[in-house]
Amino acid sequence: MTATIALVDDDKNILTSVSIALQAEGFLTRIYSDPEGALKALLDNPADLAVFDIKMPRMDGLELLRRLREKTQMPVIFLTSKADELDEALGLAMGADDYIAKPFSQRLLIARIRAILRRAEVSKLPDAPDEPVADPILRGRLEMDPARHRVKWSGKDVTLTVTEFLILETLAARPGVVKNRNQLMDAAYQDDVYVDDRTIDSHIKRLRRKFREVDSDFNAIDTLYGAGYRFSEE
Repeated sequence: MTATIALVDDDKNILTSVSIALQAEGFLTRIYSDPEGALKALLDNPADLAVFDIKMPRMDGLELLRRLREKTQMPVIFLTSKADELDEALGLAMGADDYIAKPFSQRLLIARIRAILRRAEVSKLPDAPDEPVADPILRGRLEMDPARHRVKWSGKDVTLTVTEFLILETLAARPGVVKNRNQLMDAAYQDDVYVDDRTIDSHIKRLRRKFREVDSDFNAIDTLYGAGYRFSEE
């Protein structure tokens, strides 16, 4: 079944260009430049996934997400500026699935949309023992289920974005092995997408923060200055 993607942004140029790119990839799109109109339309008829700008007049993306989450768990990706780290954190805490900083690569956005839709589809399916699924990753107190994008630490759920999950999966796959920033970029982003080194550092900080919310003593991700990062299995 063809997925429908809702785009909400007060910048009509972004709406048009992203809609064209998504349609070229086989998606159906619904575009809204007015967040209040988008709220009513999406409550009446949710899309398979929505992409919101955070900064919009009258109703910003955070308020739009908050009001949508009262009625629907439709996956949401935020578009943010690099200065919106606090808004990103609030959005993720409120239930956004991922965020992408402007200016962004359309290929990266499409890759994130596909990953989140796959995760959402798999999570709806009952376990089928005859179907091949990715093996879980068990590293000390860490449990990762790649098929369902689930993470636990000491039995407690840790909610990660797609990007954070891919970075952690790369580190945890080979405990003790140092992964430099380029290797982590390749794991989390399209090969032709430029990502500043500081972006990986920011993701690592968020990973640590999320794990420390369930375990204040978490220290399984080591920084090796000038080399990269590694996962230390306890």
